[in-house]
Amino acid sequence: MPIDPARLSFTEDGTPCSTEFGDVYHAREGGLEQARFVFIGGNHLPARWQGHESFTIVETGFGLGLNFLATWDAWRDDPRRCGRLHYVSVERNPFTRADLVQLHARWPELAALAIELQAQWPVLTPGVHRLHLDAGRVTLTLLFGDANELIPQLECRADAFYLDGFAPTINPELWSGALLRELSRIAAPSATLATWSVSGAVRRMLAEAGFQCEKTAGFAGKRAMLRARFGESACPRAGHPDAPARHALVIGAGLAGSSLAHRLAERGWTVDVVDAASGPGQGASGNLSGVLRPLPNLDDNRLARITRAGALYGLRHLKRLSDLGLPVRWDACGVLHLARDPVHEGKQRHVVETHRPPPEYLRFVERDEASVLAGWPLPLGGWWFPGGGWVNPPSLCAANLEAFPERIRGHFGRAVSRLERGADCWTAFDASGTEIAAAPVAILANGVGIRHIAQGAALPVRSARGQVTHLPALPGSAPKVVVCRLGYVSPEIDGIRCAGATFAVDDNEIALREADQRENLAKLAFMLPGFGTDLDPAQLGGRVGFRPASPDRLPMVGAIPSVRSVDRGTPLADIPRFSGLYAVEGFGARGLVWASLAAELLASQLAGDPLPLERDLVDALDPARYLLRPPRKAVSDD
Repeated sequence: MPIDPARLSFTEDGTPCSTEFGDVYHAREGGLEQARFVFIGGNHLPARWQGHESFTIVETGFGLGLNFLATWDAWRDDPRRCGRLHYVSVERNPFTRADLVQLHARWPELAALAIELQAQWPVLTPGVHRLHLDAGRVTLTLLFGDANELIPQLECRADAFYLDGFAPTINPELWSGALLRELSRIAAPSATLATWSVSGAVRRMLAEAGFQCEKTAGFAGKRAMLRARFGESACPRAGHPDAPARHALVIGAGLAGSSLAHRLAERGWTVDVVDAASGPGQGASGNLSGVLRPLPNLDDNRLARITRAGALYGLRHLKRLSDLGLPVRWDACGVLHLARDPVHEGKQRHVVETHRPPPEYLRFVERDEASVLAGWPLPLGGWWFPGGGWVNPPSLCAANLEAFPERIRGHFGRAVSRLERGADCWTAFDASGTEIAAAPVAILANGVGIRHIAQGAALPVRSARGQVTHLPALPGSAPKVVVCRLGYVSPEIDGIRCAGATFAVDDNEIALREADQRENLAKLAFMLPGFGTDLDPAQLGGRVGFRPASPDRLPMVGAIPSVRSVDRGTPLADIPRFSGLYAVEGFGARGLVWASLAAELLASQLAGDPLPLERDLVDALDPARYLLRPPRKAVSDD
């Protein structure tokens, strides 16, 4: 469903309002004061989050973001605050960044926080958007779309609820019994709830959902507001139980492993990273450049949704690393995905017309504009992703590990021969039987190497040989953007342009092949007709890598099954798993798209945080999914 932005409007007295719903976004007596009185005070904050590792708030109706900013401000001002604050909010009609800038200017006392939020404000596309604020200590998870579709897809344990939709009489969908029952599904024991509404129907539905409600004095001219708590406890308590010692063993220092180490380390975990190479990003993640962009689809299927979420999260992750001064090399130069033929061009145009994405995310460009963007005459138009671009994977791997040197310990030049589970930890051994490292949690992120680890051998990971061709290039030469069309070609990087790539399953040849160079040059000619006609494939350099491919083109993220077969009707949650053993695998040719989000997903699962993807997509990535259906032959990711 396309996301229609809210239209900025005001009442005669200057209060922000919605012309669609005919209601104001906050009380005329003051939005910040209402947020503090009704939602923060109504949930006994900040007292309830004090002394705990994390605290999660779920809100219905993000609106101006004022409740969030007020809560963040209260959290920062509390010397006894919890270690991490999670704030989850759903919004069908979010404001644009420009409108938020105008609105937030009304509260100069929140300016520093508002500017940080505005800087990370996502493009208005459907689904889940995760933002990391306040040096990673505050996580904002935004669900853009219909609350009745997205809240049932939310996985979290909420300690407090802010019910802040427009009035039940004009926006009943946001106060429905079905939606309030979903809140009880995700409520932590003794979760609290606050809202300005004291509607009898709302009170009745909350009671039916397991909340004990009470009326209390309302804000300003409103006689009453509503407080509630979930369950039978008479005394609301704060947060989740404090976590045990957090220590993980990650096998593999490519995009998957380094990204996971980063996401765990930011949560305070100690991470031992083991890799057979002499440094990070030297295996399948060792190419000079790769492409970061989504893959839209008319039906907005799972692949389209996950690549969209992964690409957008990946771009935010790159910006965070760069803002910290870490030496990751990338450029959001834009990606031009050309149509294969006139029929495909029509399909691309139809996708854009149907989904109406924000132009800063995706738009269709006709042939003439595409030719200008590419700096080369083209026969057809295609998709233009202004925020997409190229990334140097080894630099990203290194930056991930360098971000937390005090928490991430590298064990390079150490090949893992086997894993063994002891009483309370997993231990990695080399071929001589020498212990490399041990931790209570182990994650296999070693690409095709997972097939040589006994506990991971059951996963259907196949090796896909990919050969990239290196072309000599002058600085500033065309194309200055990434161009794709059954292959890709990058802008010039250090005097080299990458073109490719081949994709051959179960092909173990490590040397460059002239036939593959010719194949890549043919793809190049298909993308940019006449480009590179004077190049001799026998004289060109390149690189060969072996990418872990999955049968359904989706990665594998989650706990590894401990059995080889189950009844096809077994729920995913009931499939036996190895205790404390996980995988981040099967990226194929989309490592840059998958890696950051997949790592955030698994790190969230391990830490008990709200998940950054919808439940159906989390299930679609579960490594045990292959036990419930016969595997299909792997197909090309290019």
